Amino acid sequence: MPTRSAYERHPSYAGCMGIEFAHEPDAHRYTMRRNGAIVSVLEYRDHGSSVVFHHTVTVPTHRGHGYAAQLVEYAVDDVERSGRRITPTCWYVAEWFDAHPEHAGALAR
Repeated sequence: MPTRSAYERHPSYAGCMGIEFAHEPDAHRYTMRRNGAIVSVLEYRDHGSSVVFHHTVTVPTHRGHGYAAQLVEYAVDDVERSGRRITPTCWYVAEWFDAHPEHAGALAR
C-alpha cells in the first residue's frame, strides 16, 4: 500500500515537510518516516472486528517531538474509518486515548 504524506492526511502538518505515514498490514504496523527514515512505529494485532495496539516506539534520537502522538492519531483515524474498534494494551496508546476523549468511540467495549 503506498504511503500518504502527512500533508495529504493531516493538513495541520503542512509545515512538516518530509513526514510520511504508512500502514504496513503485512508487518502489522503503522510507521512514521521523516526524510525517509523511520522515526516511530506502532505495532498491532488484527482480531477481525477489532485491533489491539500493543507496542509503540520512537527512535531514541527522535523522542520529544510528538512523533508517537502523531502516529497514534494517524492509526486511530485509519482504524476508525474501517469501522473497527481498538483495544490499547500499550500504555502510551492508552494515555493518548485518555488525552483525546473525542476518540472514545473507537475503543472496543
